[in-house]
Amino acid sequence: MASFDMVSKVDLQTLDNAINVVSKEITNRFDFKGSHVVIDLNKKDLKLNIEADSDMKIQQIIDVLISRSMKQGLAAEVYDFSKEAYVSGKVTKKEVLVRNGIKQEDAKKIVKLIKDSGLKVQVAIMDDIIRVTGKKIDDLQDVIQLSKTWNIGIALQFVNMKS
Repeated sequence: MASFDMVSKVDLQTLDNAINVVSKEITNRFDFKGSHVVIDLNKKDLKLNIEADSDMKIQQIIDVLISRSMKQGLAAEVYDFSKEAYVSGKVTKKEVLVRNGIKQEDAKKIVKLIKDSGLKVQVAIMDDIIRVTGKKIDDLQDVIQLSKTWNIGIALQFVNMKS
């Protein structure tokens, strides 16, 4: 039986590199000269704290963050921008969560999408990993191709392929 695992993991070193590149680029930009800008990654909680003078500058930082992260090999879905920016004194702050792992409700959605596809594979949820097993490796490759068309809001990686 052939199998592979679907995961949603973030490499902390790659994430840290992307954030360092963003910090350097923002400090060198002309429109940010003399502005209060803080981009801080909390590696323990996987939270990114962004501070700037205005909401518009926060949006510019987020745009740079997404483009530089994609150049580092991180998908844009890694970041959770659902929390709104808030004003604290003279600065605007935004907390961005970094998604690491597949949540239970997302795993159930993925399992349902695979089962609805009609492919002859078995799917099992194991904590934050989804294991897909099938008799033919072609069926597994079909699942991978199908999963790239889904718009579920999380970045998926396919690891541990065994035939």
